[in-house]
Amino acid sequence: MEQLFNNRRKDFLEKTSKYLRYVLNDHFVLVLLVLLGFMLVQYRYLLDHFPDNPIGIWIVVALILSLTLGLGSIASYVEPADKHFLIVKEEEIRLIIHQATTRAFIFWGVIQLLVLFLLLPIFLALGLTYLHLGIIGLGLLGIKYVIFQKKASQFFKQGQLDWDQLITYELKRKQSILKFYSLFTTVKGLTTSVKRRAYLDVLLNKLSKHHKKVWFHLMVRAFLRSGDYFGLTVRLVVLSLMSLLFVSNPTIGVGLAILFNYLLLFQLLTLFHHFDYHYLTKIYPVESSLKAQNMIVFLRRLSLIILVIELPFSSTLLGASLLIGSSLLISELYLRYKVKQMID
Repeated sequence: MEQLFNNRRKDFLEKTSKYLRYVLNDHFVLVLLVLLGFMLVQYRYLLDHFPDNPIGIWIVVALILSLTLGLGSIASYVEPADKHFLIVKEEEIRLIIHQATTRAFIFWGVIQLLVLFLLLPIFLALGLTYLHLGIIGLGLLGIKYVIFQKKASQFFKQGQLDWDQLITYELKRKQSILKFYSLFTTVKGLTTSVKRRAYLDVLLNKLSKHHKKVWFHLMVRAFLRSGDYFGLTVRLVVLSLMSLLFVSNPTIGVGLAILFNYLLLFQLLTLFHHFDYHYLTKIYPVESSLKAQNMIVFLRRLSLIILVIELPFSSTLLGASLLIGSSLLISELYLRYKVKQMID
């Protein structure tokens, strides 16, 4: 039984590792290096100009440590068919879950300590000693252990293994990993969920029902009701606004906002293939070129909405000009080129 689950873990890791070359491509690595350099410069600047009243620093550090406490999940590698074929091996499955919980605690505990180590200069600047840091580290590990034990307890109900909960948890865990890779390439085995979001129906009701906008209508519905596209947009727009508001150098802030806008529109290009699985769309009585035209119109309008949101937060005329120019460049040149490339 242990060998079976070890093989499952090995197969899943091999499958997902193949997508790493798409994640760590030249462009993304370059972006990461630029962001890393920027963060290191800001970190050094904070240490050299440490505030006299560090209440804000304490709050930020507490938030970071609190967020890292919630990271991590238990990888059991249980599959839906196990509910029927491995139910007679429930005691061995219990042992496997225990091992998976221990393994997850060790891995994410090391990550927790690594974050604490990265914050070490700030803690020393706040006046803490290495003894204090050791106590904090042990305390965080203790809390982490309790959290993972709590997560493992949900797999049991009245002393019996809750197969449905265990299988649902594992499927969600795998889907969250595949969704990350789907931001960079096409991923097999990924399922999507749809949420109506009734408060956005007012936008759908205003859409034209003309046959020449059929793909535009479908793309807007998919965008508003798919957690992948809508959630990604909200997160990247928030990051753009934070860059404009909190980066002291206006030019760098605008540059980061432009970068986030580019990443967003690039990821939304996958909407072009969102309905490829639906064979009824193949018999729509419309021209084949209409899909590309509607795609460009959708991305252009979304780019305009994002520009309107970000412009009030650009502190300089130069920043506003850069936002407008980059928006026109991306929507009118880059997106047209990429959509044409997707068709070819």
